[in-house]
Amino acid sequence: MTTRYDVNGMQGRFEPQSNNLVLANKLGITVPADIDEAELVLLQKLYESVLQDHLPAGRIRSAHLKNWHKRWLGNIYAWAGHVRTVNMSKGGFPFAPAAQVPRLFAEFDRDCLAAYTPCMGFDQGQLTNAIAVTHVEFILMHPFREGNGRISRLLADVMAVQAGHGPLDYSCWEQNKPDYILAIQQGLERNYEPMKYWVRQVLESVCN
Repeated sequence: MTTRYDVNGMQGRFEPQSNNLVLANKLGITVPADIDEAELVLLQKLYESVLQDHLPAGRIRSAHLKNWHKRWLGNIYAWAGHVRTVNMSKGGFPFAPAAQVPRLFAEFDRDCLAAYTPCMGFDQGQLTNAIAVTHVEFILMHPFREGNGRISRLLADVMAVQAGHGPLDYSCWEQNKPDYILAIQQGLERNYEPMKYWVRQVLESVCN
């Protein structure tokens, strides 16, 4: 059975009777559509809380990301808010080895979040570069067992709002997913120009 991710280790457990399609969860949900709906409802609540009531006024830290993840998925998964302990890949592309994630998360905090946030006063070019670099490095690291893409987009939205921009519409990325994925993979060579292109698309609300 093909699942959303190839995993190994204890966090690879799936809910019984879910045909290995739903991760083991506190709610006993076995239907993919139901777990997706539960995650979506809770994500909307997290967005409202973070962007409207608890927007970080200063630099964003890795602790913010862990806190957002736990607040979002803590009622569903026991490991919410903790870095992953399993190796993961998607579509044959391996993310960072699980054993390296704690070190990489610390480096991400120091080299990306400290360097590119807070985004107050950033012009369009500075914001584009900041979001592109942090987004690529976060996705390549893939620190959590589930929800990395959505937390990375929340991070980008927080950065955009800090800079005086509104939350972003990511439909362009979804419509051009193969090119978006290739842009992420270029980050392995520290080439962020392809991702800057896609960040400009969402910042300018255009899609080519």
